[in-house]
Amino acid sequence: GGCWHQCCPGRNNACWAPGAHRARCYCDSYCERTGDCCEDYHAACRRAAVGCAVGPWGPWSGCSSPCGVGSKARSRQVTVPPRHGGEPCPDLKQRRGCLGEHPTCGTAK
Repeated sequence: GGCWHQCCPGRNNACWAPGAHRARCYCDSYCERTGDCCEDYHAACRRAAVGCAVGPWGPWSGCSSPCGVGSKARSRQVTVPPRHGGEPCPDLKQRRGCLGEHPTCGTAK
């Protein structure tokens, strides 16, 4: 009911307002998305949240440039996707600079 003007980001059970018939209505952005913000929120929604889980980083790729400035990349996979408003997945790819130093680089000049 009177939650929308004071909505908190994410899942925050401390953020609530009194609703009709002495109901406690939660005011976080998760209940806004689900449209289920009142009395059964705690039982029906909170326990169902599953945060994202990811595996380990894979190895760095080779440098994209055999000679000179390039980049390397690595990635990881989602092992458990987020469900029911759980924590979203972190970055799955990383990139960093590198300097290609292939043995033929000096002879190309």
